[in-house]
Amino acid sequence: MKKAIVGRKLGMTQIFNEQGKVVPVTVIEAGPNVVIQKKTVETDGYNAVKIGFGDIREKLLTKPVKGQFEKANLKLKRFIKELRLEDISGLEVGSEIKADVFQVGDKVDVTGTSKGKGYQGVIKRWNANRGPMSHGSKYHRSVGSMGASSFPSRTFKNKHMPGHMGNVKSTILNLEVVRVDAERNLILIKGAVPGPKKGLVIIRDSVKA
Repeated sequence: MKKAIVGRKLGMTQIFNEQGKVVPVTVIEAGPNVVIQKKTVETDGYNAVKIGFGDIREKLLTKPVKGQFEKANLKLKRFIKELRLEDISGLEVGSEIKADVFQVGDKVDVTGTSKGKGYQGVIKRWNANRGPMSHGSKYHRSVGSMGASSFPSRTFKNKHMPGHMGNVKSTILNLEVVRVDAERNLILIKGAVPGPKKGLVIIRDSVKA
């Protein structure tokens, strides 16, 4: 059965494994997630569960969002996400998904929103080379050649240009779960995951494992 959980990135630290080696890890507050709605092939054309994560005050939610929780007779949650799963037979409205759904050694894919960098030039955005820094060159951090002027008289598609950098949905594949703290709802994953501290992330079983 495929597994998934929504959590919040708390930051990075390091731990020592059984061999005494230092392992860099990302600490994620994973769950508890509450199932708000269950979708099936018969009713919606696909299998999925809509889950809520993180407590919130009632005044901060709109009526349509609060209505989803009132219909299910559940406590209000800050975030609502839909997780598509092949098998949802073990999940019912009101049931919880906790950190211990994953075990040490599991391979996972982590999806989050990368840090926004604002409007950036080609050197930072695409790792382009700069020009000579002497005073006479007058070319230092510019874009450079756009292409021929006579033919084809246009800039080719996907030309690396300055523009908005970061703040996009990003997934890191095939990471390893190195520790699970069920009491504090923490999952420690080897390596870095997308997003800033307190950023929302989704942990799923790896598609490549």
